[in-house]
Amino acid sequence: MLKVHVTKEPSGEWLEHSIRFSVDEGSESFAGGEAVLAKLSEVLFVETLRRYINSLPSDQTGWLAGARDPIIGQALALLHKEPAQPWTISNLARSVGTSRTRLAERFRHFLEETPMAYLTRWRLKLGAELLLSSADSVAEIAAAVGYGSEAAFNRAFRREFDCPPAQFRRQRKSVPARVG
Repeated sequence: MLKVHVTKEPSGEWLEHSIRFSVDEGSESFAGGEAVLAKLSEVLFVETLRRYINSLPSDQTGWLAGARDPIIGQALALLHKEPAQPWTISNLARSVGTSRTRLAERFRHFLEETPMAYLTRWRLKLGAELLLSSADSVAEIAAAVGYGSEAAFNRAFRREFDCPPAQFRRQRKSVPARVG
């Protein structure tokens, strides 16, 4: 559960008034109301998340605490923005303006794994999503998520998901979607 206090701060007042506006907007049928609600919901979510992250104790660990850290936050943003980039610990550290050792230590502190292990899991998660949401071939997906070969992607995917990508796609697509 995400709990954010909105009182006693100017930004909290904005958040509170925006929520009230959203409720009012949702009960009316003004032209463009759905678009307004969709965009305002995104802004409210991001602002709520920002406030929550900023309220975390300084000794907090985990993904959100890592995202708050200037070095790890930049590294995560780069890995998420450009997963297919041929990242190494050296060029990632250089991109965020720190040493390899400092990046590795801080990454391990916040996320309990190395940057390259995180990147591997992220690439495989993206690959799994693409297998289910696109008709792209396994080779195309492998390239899109940063694998130099389909064989390398297959090996890594099998280690993570206990089956090869093509089988994963067949099994998951043959299962009817749950409603409710």
